[in-house]
Amino acid sequence: MIEKYDHLIQQSDLISRDLSWLHFNYRVLAQSMKEGRNLFDKLKFVAITASNADEFFMIRVGSLYNYLDYGKDRVDYSGLRAVPFKRKLLHDFQEFTRVQNDHFINNLRPEFNNHRFQILGYESLQKREKERVTNYFEKIVFPMLTPMVYDSYHSFPILMNNILVFGVVTKTQDTKEKRKMSFIQIPQNLPRFYEMERKDKMIFVPIEEVVRQHISEVFKNVEITSSTLFRVTRNGDFTLEESEDVEANFIEEMKKKLKTRKTGRVVKLEVEGEYDKWLIKQLRTKYEIDEDNIIEVPKGALMDYTGLWQIVKHEDFRDFRPDMPKPVPPLSMSEYEHPDMFKILKDRDILLHHPYNSIDPLMDLLDQAAEDPNVLSIKLTIYRLAKNSRVVSALLNAAENGKHVSVLFEVKARFDEENNMKEAQRLQKAGCFVIYGVGMLKTHTKLLLIVRREGEKVKRFVHMSSGNYNEDTARLYTDIGLMTSDEGYANDVQEFFNVITGHSVPDRYDNLITAPREMRSRLIELIQQEESNARNGLPSGIVIKINSLQDIDTIMALYAASRAGVPIHLIVRGICCLRPGREGLSENITVRSIVGEYLEHSRIFYFHNQGDPLVYSGSADMMVRSFERRLESLFLIKDELLKQQAINLLCYNLKDNINGYEMKEDGSFVPITPENGKVFNIHKEFYKVKREVVMAAKLF
Repeated sequence: MIEKYDHLIQQSDLISRDLSWLHFNYRVLAQSMKEGRNLFDKLKFVAITASNADEFFMIRVGSLYNYLDYGKDRVDYSGLRAVPFKRKLLHDFQEFTRVQNDHFINNLRPEFNNHRFQILGYESLQKREKERVTNYFEKIVFPMLTPMVYDSYHSFPILMNNILVFGVVTKTQDTKEKRKMSFIQIPQNLPRFYEMERKDKMIFVPIEEVVRQHISEVFKNVEITSSTLFRVTRNGDFTLEESEDVEANFIEEMKKKLKTRKTGRVVKLEVEGEYDKWLIKQLRTKYEIDEDNIIEVPKGALMDYTGLWQIVKHEDFRDFRPDMPKPVPPLSMSEYEHPDMFKILKDRDILLHHPYNSIDPLMDLLDQAAEDPNVLSIKLTIYRLAKNSRVVSALLNAAENGKHVSVLFEVKARFDEENNMKEAQRLQKAGCFVIYGVGMLKTHTKLLLIVRREGEKVKRFVHMSSGNYNEDTARLYTDIGLMTSDEGYANDVQEFFNVITGHSVPDRYDNLITAPREMRSRLIELIQQEESNARNGLPSGIVIKINSLQDIDTIMALYAASRAGVPIHLIVRGICCLRPGREGLSENITVRSIVGEYLEHSRIFYFHNQGDPLVYSGSADMMVRSFERRLESLFLIKDELLKQQAINLLCYNLKDNINGYEMKEDGSFVPITPENGKVFNIHKEFYKVKREVVMAAKLF
C-alpha cells in the first residue's frame, strides 16, 4: 500500500509540507553522523531532532488529527487524502526513528567511554553506586511520585504531554478484575539523569531506571505483573495560524469542543520494546490510535533524546566543546570606532550579519537610547527574548528615565508564551505602553524605531531584521539586520507602527513590503517582472534564501518564471513544497538546503531587475501563514555596500560544499561534496570575508 502512495506522490507537482519536514529532520540527524564532529556535538544534533519531532507531532500531526477527529477531509499537496496521508506520514516517521535509534546505539553509545562518561542502568552499577541511587530515590524521588490507579472505581487519569510515565500492571484478589493498571508520571523538574563520579568518569543513570528499580516501594504488598515505560505526545496547537488551510469558523467550532478536554488528543505513543501487551492495548483503545502511532524504543536507545542536553552542556565536558569563533566587526564599522551609535548611524548604514557580527552594536544603541536625555521615544516589536534579556533591561531603564516606550509583544510566540507574558507585565508596570498582539494576527515582524531630539528637529534611527531581539539566538542563528537613520526607512517604519498600533491605512511603502496587506502580491509581481524580462530576451534571475517555501501562489509564479527561462536558485533550509527540475515545469529551478553548525534563519530575496538588482530581507518566509496570518515585513536594501553584502551572502550559500544539500525532483536531498578537494564552508568563510570580495560578488 505504501508503494502505491509513493507512486501517487511522485505524480504531484508539489511536495508535501509534512513529508518535506521529515526530509529536513533527516538532514539534521545527518549532522550527528558527520566525520570530524566531536561526540558532544553529535549528541546535540540528536537532541535537536527529538525536540523537532515533538513539535512536529504536537503541531502538524495534531493539525492533521483536527481533520480526522471532526470528520473533515483534506487533500495534501502530495495528492493524498487525510487517511492515506496519515498512514504514509506515520510509516515514514517510524523509519526515521529506526535510523535515529540505530545511530545512537551503534555509533554514539560505543564512544561514551572514550569521553569520560557512561549511561548505565541500575544493574551495571557498583555496590556503593547502587546505595547512592537508592538513597536518591528515597530522599528525593519517592516523595514526589503519585501513583494513579485506573479501575471500575477510578476514572482514567490525565497523563501529561511529553513526560515519561510508567504503566504498572498489578494482580488483584477481585474476581471481576484480575488485574489493574496504574500510572506513575516522572516529575518534569527532576534531572533526566542522576549523576555520579566514578574515578575519572561521570556515570549517568536515567531517571526511569532509578524509578524502575524501586517501583515496588510505591506498590507495597501488591504483586506487580509488569512495569512499562511510555510517553505520550498530544495535539498541542489549535490556532488558526497553524491550520492555515481550514476555514476560520471550523477552527472556532473545534476550539469549543476542545474546551471540554483538559489536554489535547494523543498523536504519538512512545513505548519501550519489551512492553506489556495488555497495557498497550488498553492505551490504544483509550487514546483511539493505530499501530502506526506507536513508536517502539529498543533496548540501548533512549526515550526522549532531548534529555541529552544535560550531558552536552555538562561542565565536566567543557574541554570537549569547541570554542565559538570571536565575532568580527561589520564591514561598514571599524573595531576601533567611537562607540556613539547615533554618530555612526548618522554617517552611514550598517548591516549586521549574525553570528559572524556581534549583536552588541544593536544592544549598545538601545542602551545609549535609554540613557540619552535627547531620546524621546523607543518603539519595537518583540517575538522571542533571551533569558536575561538586555533588551528588556534597556527598555525598563528607558521608561524609568521618562522616555515613551511602546512595545508590541507577541504573546502567542509558540512555547515562549509564558516568558513573554511575564516580561510584558514587567514592562507595563514600569510605565511602558505594551500591546499584546494585533487581533488574530501573530506579530512576527522585527522592527525598532528610536526618536531623538537634535536641536529644533528630531532624528529617527531604525533597525529592521530577519531575527528576533534575542542575544542568545544571535550567537546561534544566522540573521541579518539593517541599522540606519535614513529618512525613507524611518517614514515607512513609523507608518507601519501607526498601522499596527492604531487603525490607519497606509499608501504603498517606499522601502517596505508588508503582510498581510500586500506581501504575496508584491513578491509575485517581482517574480513576474523577471518572467517578462526573460520572455522579452532580457537578462533575468531570481535567488531566494528562506526557511520555508509552502505558498502555492508563489510556487506557481516561480514555475511560470522557470518555463519562461528565468534561472532560479532557491536556498530553503527546511520545508520546501516546490518540486525542482521537473521537465516542462521547473527545469530552471534549483533548490539547496544549508544545515550545519548554525541555524540558517536569514531571509533574502534577490531579483536581477536587468542588472540593477532589487534585494530585500526581513522576517517572512513564503508561507500561507506569513502572507495571511502574520504581521510581517521585508525591507529593501538600498545602500550599495550593504546590497553587495547581501548578494555575497547568497553567493557564498550557493558555493558551500560542506553544509549544503541539493534537492532532487523526487523531494529527496543529497549532500553537496567538494570537487578537487576545494572545501568551502560558509560557517567559517563569513568570519574572513573582505570588502573587495563583497564588492566583486555577482549572481548572474
